[in-house]
Amino acid sequence: MFKLCRPLFALSTRTHMESPRVNSALRSPARETHIGDTDDGFITLQEWQGWGAVSPLPALVQQIVEDLKALEKNFDAPMSFGGNGGRLQGDFKILEDKKHRATYQTLGESEKKLQFFTARQIACRLLGSQGYLCQKCWIAMEDCMCSKVKHCSLWYGVRFWLYMHPKNNTGKLLWQVLGVQAATLCLYGVAEDEEIMWSAFKRAGGNTDVGSTAQTDGDNTLNFVLIDGTWSNSAAMFNRLKEKAKTVWDEEGIPCISLTMGASAMHKLRPQPSWDRTCTAAAAIGLLSELQLLPKFSSCGLDEAVEAIEDALAVLLEALTTRRLRMGRSVTRKARHNLNLW
Repeated sequence: MFKLCRPLFALSTRTHMESPRVNSALRSPARETHIGDTDDGFITLQEWQGWGAVSPLPALVQQIVEDLKALEKNFDAPMSFGGNGGRLQGDFKILEDKKHRATYQTLGESEKKLQFFTARQIACRLLGSQGYLCQKCWIAMEDCMCSKVKHCSLWYGVRFWLYMHPKNNTGKLLWQVLGVQAATLCLYGVAEDEEIMWSAFKRAGGNTDVGSTAQTDGDNTLNFVLIDGTWSNSAAMFNRLKEKAKTVWDEEGIPCISLTMGASAMHKLRPQPSWDRTCTAAAAIGLLSELQLLPKFSSCGLDEAVEAIEDALAVLLEALTTRRLRMGRSVTRKARHNLNLW
């Protein structure tokens, strides 16, 4: 969660591409996926990592994909996806929801329930995105922005971890610009992803730098976690980080930072609850900009990464605006800013 008056190590933003209140008639039309679309129901490692993941394909995700495909075959009707977030729709959704709830109730431990919930969300997004979203920019193929995005290498001494809720989708801009090794995806509730991230933090040994704001590993790389989730999801995600930190470092807290931020370009389409809250990519810009001002990092070329991310944000804004105009949607949002939230 990112709020100037309550400095935290991780930060978050509302990142749904569409407002929950958008009329359903204006949302993306329903899409169908068929039995043969994923090689008889299997998601390949190449496809999985094509979406930005660095982990092996989670076994639970693959199992749920296979279950969905089997249910589709037995039901003799294709899965249909559409609307806000590309969710399952129609009669298949009703049948699948019943099966999902029955399975969920058999899981006793809260951790198993979280992992199952996350895997189901991811499995549906994988299937619903096939043939519809560009794997690199996660935007509908007809609005793909990849050709306009400039890639930039980030100084090896800084590494971002995008701790992303499975319902979210815009923190990916950072690894699209900087690469997955500089901005690594970690999906909330996916054991394989979280193990990779925490293994890196364990190697850091709890040592800190830059005013006790980040963990450093054996190569003195600064590891920064950015929470990419809706405001309502961010608290649970941050609490999960704190609980894990207790087991790794035997500490009650986790190193946190506060940044001086202005409104990003994305405020035009996605106003935040107050001006001191911003989107994930803009927060990364603020962090790199402040590091660049420190003598220790002034020669590391962080300003080049800042410029590349700023340019990519402008490209994203243009792509989303063009899409909304083409589909007859408003390109402005009702302001939700409340400067007295705290």
